[in-house]
Amino acid sequence: MSASRFEEAYEGTPPWDIGRAQPAFERVVGAGLVSGPVLDAGCGTGENALFFASRGFQAVGVDAVEAAVTAARAKAAARGVTAEFLVHDALALGELGRRFGTVVDSGLFHTFDDGERPLYVASLAAATALRARVFVLCFSERELGDGGPRRVTQAELRQAFDAPPFRVVDIETAEMATNLGGGRKAWLASIERVAAPRSWAAVAEG
Repeated sequence: MSASRFEEAYEGTPPWDIGRAQPAFERVVGAGLVSGPVLDAGCGTGENALFFASRGFQAVGVDAVEAAVTAARAKAAARGVTAEFLVHDALALGELGRRFGTVVDSGLFHTFDDGERPLYVASLAAATALRARVFVLCFSERELGDGGPRRVTQAELRQAFDAPPFRVVDIETAEMATNLGGGRKAWLASIERVAAPRSWAAVAEG
């Protein structure tokens, strides 16, 4: 996935920048399912990471688009919230040299093509602690509107994540909020890191 695909979107306000955290992630916190530190993979302008930080979690956001990270840092400074934002490739999360207790993905997974999906899973595995949770919010095939990202089925989510070192805990219907006058039909997948694979390379190669 090339960051250049999204750079133009940040010349204005992209549809996914709603000025607050996605409600699906607010509910996850309310249910007590989050443990720190928290990584927001594909953080955009930082709303989800800032939300977790405001709730007392150590939060890190990464995005491949420098303009998005710059905006996220400015928001953190303006709000007096401590969160770390880095320009970084979500397919190389192991290079961060950290292990996270929770990872949230708001609209990142559905941008990857079939070849990139196993690389992303391996990247997440390299950055998560045992028993960590990964929450993936992505467009669902039930969303019939024109435009937007690739739609994802429950079967595709299970194919990607329901194998060591992860297992799919559940997949629930959700909504991805936008600034376009309404939300979009989505899945919220809850995924647990349960084991280490025999070889990260084997995972990446599928």
